[in-house]
Amino acid sequence: MSRKRRSSKKTGTPVLHSLNPNAAGVDIGATEIYIAVPADRDAQPVRHFSTFTEDLHAAADWLKSCNIETVAMESTGVYWIPFFQILEARGLQVFLVNAHHVKNVPGRKSDVSDCQWLQYLHSVGLLRGSFRPEQEVCTVRSILRHRDGLVQMASSHVQHIQKALDQMNLQLHHVISDITGMTGLAIIEAILAGERNPQTLAKLRDGRIKATESTIAKSLVGDYRREHLFTLGQSLAAYRHYQKLIGACDKEIEQYLETFESKADPPEDPKWKSQDGQNTRGGKPGFDLQSHLYRIFGVDLTQIPGVHTLTTQTLLAEIGPDLSRFANAAAFTSWLGLCPDNRISGGKILSVKTRKVKNRAATALRMAAQSLYRSQSYLGHYFRRMRAKLGAPKAITAAAHKLARVIYHMLTTRQAYDETICVQNELQNRQRLEARLRKQARDLGLEIIPAKTGAV
Repeated sequence: MSRKRRSSKKTGTPVLHSLNPNAAGVDIGATEIYIAVPADRDAQPVRHFSTFTEDLHAAADWLKSCNIETVAMESTGVYWIPFFQILEARGLQVFLVNAHHVKNVPGRKSDVSDCQWLQYLHSVGLLRGSFRPEQEVCTVRSILRHRDGLVQMASSHVQHIQKALDQMNLQLHHVISDITGMTGLAIIEAILAGERNPQTLAKLRDGRIKATESTIAKSLVGDYRREHLFTLGQSLAAYRHYQKLIGACDKEIEQYLETFESKADPPEDPKWKSQDGQNTRGGKPGFDLQSHLYRIFGVDLTQIPGVHTLTTQTLLAEIGPDLSRFANAAAFTSWLGLCPDNRISGGKILSVKTRKVKNRAATALRMAAQSLYRSQSYLGHYFRRMRAKLGAPKAITAAAHKLARVIYHMLTTRQAYDETICVQNELQNRQRLEARLRKQARDLGLEIIPAKTGAV
């Protein structure tokens, strides 16, 4: 009995409806880019261009000739920035997408297939563009990130200075808290100038130094070797060179901040500046940064416990003063990676951990949350309560999440920080705690009796 031959006709795969028919996909590389457009726009729908400026302009011209209106590209290093800016200047809508969100199915991988996959996903509306602030914010962000790098390199040379002192058994950096302060630099300069008498060097001590003159003199008795003195001089010269570069960055940043739109004028009373906002422990720019931040944001974020001037500066550089791109506070905290990333399958909760993100604004808020440990404010009490309940890492995330919500509310409503609202929340939390304790007591057959005021 002969078997019936199976039909070789394959069931067609479902085709998604095109939401962006004028979409293109770009695969970015260091020396070349690949661009894919819809198949009906050109006889050669996938083209390859070099990354020279004139080639990038030629690629933009080709996209315009194909009637492309929106382009999707991966955020590959910093290679995407020149082409992104050229396309934006041409009036195209550019989607900068996360590489984790556009992974292709397993199989052969090439630049051509990557750009075609990007074009397909973008055409059917499956891609979301990453958040990118306005160009004026991006300009300040570039300089501030460069400044952070200079600060890190300057700190490495401070470590070289300390190493040279250790090799000569000079314990000066263990006696004074800041080797780059007035006393430390004055003594190091005198040593490099040829002075070796500990008593003479100790007289350069500033009156605010807690260590006594005799203690400093004792720390300056060591083995002054020529090779270590040479490295000490080189390290000091390098440190001062980076300080000059940092000062030049501060001047440039101040000029850019002056071009931002003013949303409020800082109060004329000099007492409005919070002490917490000024306590940044080094790294503070050489101009009145807090007044500029107040003028740009329209509110004083340094009134929030734990938020310092440099924290607010990071928020300006990474996010900007306009939070209208975020629908609500929940969307803002989700972008920061400070809320639970619920993973549920089959009705079972698999994970509620936060997403792993590299976000400088979130890092700044985590550092601000960690500084709440000794704060006597409502946020400080909240952090300590969460720390006792969840442990330090989760408490830092929870407090950073609350800080992000407070900042979002202040920037969107232009309302100053009001501690009384937090006091009301604390009162509600106390009432919930009292109700829970009374319920537990009833379950055990006990009764809670409030203590009399003034009773011994």
